[in-house]
Amino acid sequence: MTQWTSVVGAQQLARLLASQRTAGHVATPGPASAPGPSGRRLPAYRALADGVRLLVLEGRVPVAARLPAERELAAALAVSRTTVAAAYEVLRADGFLASRRGAGSWTALPAGNPLPSGGLEPLPPEAAGTVIDLGWAALPAPEPWVTRAFQGALAELPPYAHTHGDYPAGLPVLRRAVADRYTARGVATMPEQIMITTGAMGAVAALRGLFAPRGERVAVEHPSYANVLQLLREAGARLVPVAMGEGLSGWDLPAWRRVLRDAAPRMAYVIADYHNPTGAQADEEQRRELVAAARAAGTVLVADETMSGLDLDPLPGGRAPRPVAAFDPGGSAVVTVGSASKSIWAGLRIGWVRAAPETIRSLVAARAYGDLGSPVLEQLAVAWMLADGGPEAGVAGGTGGTAGGGGNGWDRALAVRRERARENRDSLVAALRRELPDWEFTVPHGGLTLWVRTGGLSGSRIAEAGERVGVRVPSGPRFGVDGAFEGYVRLPFTVSGPVADEAAVRLAAAARLVAAGRSAGADAPRTFVA
Repeated sequence: MTQWTSVVGAQQLARLLASQRTAGHVATPGPASAPGPSGRRLPAYRALADGVRLLVLEGRVPVAARLPAERELAAALAVSRTTVAAAYEVLRADGFLASRRGAGSWTALPAGNPLPSGGLEPLPPEAAGTVIDLGWAALPAPEPWVTRAFQGALAELPPYAHTHGDYPAGLPVLRRAVADRYTARGVATMPEQIMITTGAMGAVAALRGLFAPRGERVAVEHPSYANVLQLLREAGARLVPVAMGEGLSGWDLPAWRRVLRDAAPRMAYVIADYHNPTGAQADEEQRRELVAAARAAGTVLVADETMSGLDLDPLPGGRAPRPVAAFDPGGSAVVTVGSASKSIWAGLRIGWVRAAPETIRSLVAARAYGDLGSPVLEQLAVAWMLADGGPEAGVAGGTGGTAGGGGNGWDRALAVRRERARENRDSLVAALRRELPDWEFTVPHGGLTLWVRTGGLSGSRIAEAGERVGVRVPSGPRFGVDGAFEGYVRLPFTVSGPVADEAAVRLAAAARLVAAGRSAGADAPRTFVA
């Protein structure tokens, strides 16, 4: 019986291994022995085994994936077959490879190792006393506004409780509230242009199913939001990466025009407002030009606005750029995704899609085969926050209640969120500059993330060492295609004060372990101080 469930080709594995070479202290196989940390040279077979092991631990090569035959991989890497055979033997001895005559060799994990995933899961709250979690860009709820919103929602619930509770397009009162908020931002919107979803990920998944079936090309910023990249990969999309501009300059418009013209992707996914992970914000001229290029190419531009409103510094000219949809008056080129999860609280799993009415009808029809609808109570809570003092109770299932564009509850909750994120950002930046002065980054003016170049060290190895010293951090390749960004990590604005200081201390300890070429498991402390 075959033990492997997927296949990694020789050229694919060679590309993944080559991506590790972009970070200065990553030993990767080559025609001769490879340089290791501190000038030491590792035998080529050791470098190859180490590279494959790291890919497995990172989740970039799946467990139970069949690896190329020795001869094929040797040709792809321009090394001898003996080198590959010796590397495979090391991996088998360490428990990272299993083999059977006639079935080949496939990746495995030693007993006791957790199964890697495409992204980082948030740590349970009880782990907070031992591990600093920088893997999840989410903050605690901005109280008292979330609690007040649910109290208001409970008061509005009784009429809805007398119905079946399924609203595939979303509660009418919330659809109107979201539409009114877009109108207040300068983009005239009707409730018929809104579908409520279960978070922004639910919105992107629905749009992918409508616009980009398996095998279709999808253009993405490079780097981009890790969870969306994983969603698209698992759905069988063919990702076409487009590099971001330098620093926080936003999009590289010539590159986008070239990709849209030559690759003709069916869909493109972009984050115009405080891009995750880089923190860049596209200006109005960039938004106008990208919409025009997408319209000319026949590409549906999915604009993720989940970071919209998270301005941490004074805005140029006193106002934020207009939404991407403002540059698509016909409504044919741009579909917008929004969410309460980043702006307000990750536990409030309510998102939405703004699109042309015919697109919304198609999404609603397809939803019968998905999640049917979003929770009623959470929708009422978001509607309460978006309204002036909370929506009035109306006839269940009808359009009862007023949901004006003032958004007192939402705006006040957002102000609390911005204040905390600003404090966290400034604390983290100061701690990093003190403990890791050779790490490079540009401080963004908003959002929740800092994109950091790790001074020539492997981000994957820093993440691995960080797990041992009590700090979780996602490495750069999670946000790229085919192993790019090995020399980066993403740090969210989720800690401040002494915790931010301690996080930087632990990251510096992880960096020292990587630079010294030591196995963090033997040297890291086992007791941590929160």
